[in-house]
Amino acid sequence: MKTMLITGATSGIGKALAINAANKGYQVIACGRNKETLDELSKYSNINACQFDVTSLDDTRRALATVKFDIAVLNAGTCEYVDIDDFEPDMFRRVFEPNFFGVVHCVDALLRRLKRGDKLVIVDSMARLLPFTRTQAYGASKAALHYFTKSLEVDLHHKGVKVQAVSPGFVETPLTDKNDFEMPMKISAEEAADAMLKGIESNKQTVFFPRVFGFILRFMHILPTPLQKRLSLAMREKQ
Repeated sequence: MKTMLITGATSGIGKALAINAANKGYQVIACGRNKETLDELSKYSNINACQFDVTSLDDTRRALATVKFDIAVLNAGTCEYVDIDDFEPDMFRRVFEPNFFGVVHCVDALLRRLKRGDKLVIVDSMARLLPFTRTQAYGASKAALHYFTKSLEVDLHHKGVKVQAVSPGFVETPLTDKNDFEMPMKISAEEAADAMLKGIESNKQTVFFPRVFGFILRFMHILPTPLQKRLSLAMREKQ
């Protein structure tokens, strides 16, 4: 069975995916910072733990230097919301470090060992599709990540490496538990992990879930910009 490496595997979607994949027979390399959760996951006979911080390039290179894998799912990330009346530039750095540069660090560590038939799966967010209120840091990091993924897809094509993007909607995780606004069509981390694994196995270029929410946001994304703004303003008024 194939080996799946998962970053951000100690919480939320990443943890659910590690357990789901292990239950379906994959060898799993669960990566994260939380030793207690990694120890919990290691109780599965086919899950091996790898503790490191993706925001450290040196730490990431050391941790992944000899790891063998068939599928790498780069999922680690965080979320903070902007207060426009108390603007904090450092927040953008805090969000971009794991969400964007953490992925860049992992790609750097894995790139030279990617071989024909391997898969590189990068998790962004549907937040990249519309200018949602307060998401200037998070949305920008995920939009940058999606562009990075699609550009990698082009440059790794000749090597036979499949690059896939994953764009989740609202998923019940410790991060979204902190949200103070309505989250339409929210699904559980287990449902998200199941949808992600099916999308990976079916070789979709971009995996969206929940499906209906993804369809709605993709439709809104192709609307004229003034109409997108009106919709976003309407959503802001509801918060």
